[in-house]
Amino acid sequence: MSTDEKYMRRCLELAANGLPTTRPNPMVGAVIVARDRIIGEGYHIRCGEAHAEVNAFASVSDADNHLLGEATIYVSLEPCSHYGKTPPCADLIIEKGVRRVVVGCVDTFSEVSGRGISRLRDAGIEVEVGVLEKECRWMNRRFFTFNERKRPYIILKWAQSSNGFIDNNFHPTAISTPFTQMLAHKLRSEEDAILVGRVTAERDKPRLDVRMWSGQSPRRVVLSHATSIDATLHMLAEEGVQSLIVEGGAQTHQSFLDRRLWDELRVETAPMEFDSGTRAVKVPDDAVLISREKFGANTIERYKSPDSVA
Repeated sequence: MSTDEKYMRRCLELAANGLPTTRPNPMVGAVIVARDRIIGEGYHIRCGEAHAEVNAFASVSDADNHLLGEATIYVSLEPCSHYGKTPPCADLIIEKGVRRVVVGCVDTFSEVSGRGISRLRDAGIEVEVGVLEKECRWMNRRFFTFNERKRPYIILKWAQSSNGFIDNNFHPTAISTPFTQMLAHKLRSEEDAILVGRVTAERDKPRLDVRMWSGQSPRRVVLSHATSIDATLHMLAEEGVQSLIVEGGAQTHQSFLDRRLWDELRVETAPMEFDSGTRAVKVPDDAVLISREKFGANTIERYKSPDSVA
C-alpha cells in the first residue's frame, strides 16, 4: 500500500461516519498530512453544515499551523468549487496554502465536475486524482447513480428458503431471524425510499419502517397497475430521492430485473424448505458477488450490477 493509499483509506474511514446524516450530500473525509504525520482530519457530518475540508483545517492545532505550507490534504471527493450552503472548499484550500492535494474521485455533480480540481491547479497547487477511486465512488454510489443516471440507486431485497421460495404455500412466513430483521431495518434507515408491489402491500400489509433500528423510516411507495416503474423512478428522482429499496414481491423484482433497473441485490437464504409457494427471482448470471456473510443459520449475499456506476 502506497503512502497516498494509506491516507486515502483514512479519509474513507472518516467519511463513513456521515451515513446517513449527510444525505442528500455525499459522504466525504479529509486528512491533512505533514512530515508523514496527520496534523488535521475531519468529515462532512451533516447536510448544510461544514464540509470535510473545513473540519479538517479547523482541527489543526496552533502548534502545527506553520506546517500547512508543506502539507498534503487528502480528500475522498473532489473539493467543491461553487457557493451552496457553504463557501467553496477549493478556495479554502488555496487560502490555507497547502502544497499538494490528493483527490479520491471527481465529483460528477454538475456544479462541480472537475472545476474544483481546475481551480486548485490554476492556483499552482499540485493535484493528484484517482487514488482509491473505485472505493471512493463506491462510498457514494447513491450520490453518483442519482447524478449520472438521473434515478435512485436501486437495491432489490428478498429472503428465501434454501429451495428458493419466498413464502410457504403462498402464505407469508418468517424467513428472517430476529437478528437479520434488525439488519434489514438498519438498511432501511440508510435509504431514502422503499417500494413494494400492490399484491404484496395488500396481502402482507408490511409496515416498511425501522421499528427495530434507530433513524428515519424510508418513504413508502406502492407500485400499482396505474403507475409504471419508469414513471415512479422519474417522480422519485424529481423529488430528490437518491436511493430505493425494492422489497417485492417476486413479480415486482422480476420487472426491475427485466429492465436492468437495479444496482444491488441483497438475498437472505434460510436453511428451511417449503413444498410450494412463490418462487424467488433468479440472481442474474452477470451479477457480481460483493459479500457473503453468515448470521446464525441464515446467509446474506450481496451482489452489484455489472452496469453499476461504482
